[in-house]
Amino acid sequence: MDLTKPDGIGELNISRMTIIANGFELDFEGQVEGYGAVFCSHLLTYISGDESRGTLTGEARTFLNDGKVICTPHLGTFKREQSQIYSYFTDATDHGAVNFVTWDINLLTKAVGVRYWEAKSPS
Repeated sequence: MDLTKPDGIGELNISRMTIIANGFELDFEGQVEGYGAVFCSHLLTYISGDESRGTLTGEARTFLNDGKVICTPHLGTFKREQSQIYSYFTDATDHGAVNFVTWDINLLTKAVGVRYWEAKSPS
């Protein structure tokens, strides 16, 4: 897998942020190449006292241009540097694709840069 050449890119925006005792929850929406309109929810849980890193769980729904819906869980980790979060996770879509995904999340602008690499093609 050549990490300099993603199979797809996209742009999401944070639509909601909720602070919880040991982390926070984020909702996102936007467009991702090959997946159309994407809606996601992630729970980020801290594993360090300085709140600089942790685990990520979530789920996404995508609505393709032909009206089909694709669902997938997300499971991974994140690293926070001030107001920037770098998340790394895998998904396993219900149409058979498995992707390695990275998101660059800017909490101040609410902008999210998405990149993914297909580890397994749909069946």
